[in-house]
Amino acid sequence: MINRRLFAALALTALVATACGTDDAEDTAVRPDGTVDLSQVTLRLGDQKGTGLQALLESAGELRDVPYKIEWSQYTAGPPMLEAINSGSVDFGGVGNSPPVFAAAAKSEIKIVGGYRAGTAGQAILVPKDSPLRAPTDLKGKRIAVTKGSSAHHHLLTVLSKNGLSFDDIEAQYLQPADALAALSTGRVDAWAIWDPYTAQGEAQTGARILVDGNGYINGDAFFVAGSEALESKSRTAAIRDLLGRAQRAHAWADQHPEQWAQTWGQLTGLPTDVTLVAAKRDPYQDHPLDPATIDAEQQVADAFADAGLIPKKVNIPDFVDTRFNDLFPTAS
Repeated sequence: MINRRLFAALALTALVATACGTDDAEDTAVRPDGTVDLSQVTLRLGDQKGTGLQALLESAGELRDVPYKIEWSQYTAGPPMLEAINSGSVDFGGVGNSPPVFAAAAKSEIKIVGGYRAGTAGQAILVPKDSPLRAPTDLKGKRIAVTKGSSAHHHLLTVLSKNGLSFDDIEAQYLQPADALAALSTGRVDAWAIWDPYTAQGEAQTGARILVDGNGYINGDAFFVAGSEALESKSRTAAIRDLLGRAQRAHAWADQHPEQWAQTWGQLTGLPTDVTLVAAKRDPYQDHPLDPATIDAEQQVADAFADAGLIPKKVNIPDFVDTRFNDLFPTAS
């Protein structure tokens, strides 16, 4: 009798574990035959005002005839978006190369699911137009605005290290883009590490000049990130697969139609079209799979932050990568 009860308890535990693992038991969009009714799916997407995933998809016409519902949430930068993805309140979003590293260091429930090259020319360290700073080595001892955990954070770290400096040689001012722009324009900081379209905004609105861009320092990769919870849902995973295809087509469209892309980008972000046009033309998109070279490059980003003491310990990037969507992307050239 005791053995029968034990067996029944173990069987029940296994059944519950299996149901929780697949999420199909509560996934009402999954039909009895295992196919997905996307009309019953709601995908919660994070967006950055600057990078404009929503603007990009809308401008390219990729938000027409979407078979699932979309709920958008706006964020100032990648790190707070990944916090939302980790909490389960957002399913998916696009970020630069550094936010996944900081999320991984915090043991967040996130996975990198897609990669694309967003460029290097728009990733820049800006200084006021009349600044005496002329070379990266001049940054020593200076107050530099940067968004913590952003792609600009890694760019700044790399510029410093390749020019014989460390993060301890500067006074980092951790600010969000709008506050950093104000700080640069009023002289409260000496430089600003930032990405497009804010680089273009700083140039246009304050006359700031680029001290050094990303060329020779970074590879310009950016990533699409999904929550582990969303990836355990068959229906939301199907929607994510569809969305990744739409994003890839939108990238190709934007590269071919920079003027139209810049106009919608400006309308949906509130930035002047002359600013978004500079950003649109400066760096074309290039989608690529999460191949070993891409993952290794992201590991190098993580190791750089760990070696500088900017994250508490080293992280293993492959633990935070999901390659199931690689078949959607062309092989990197």
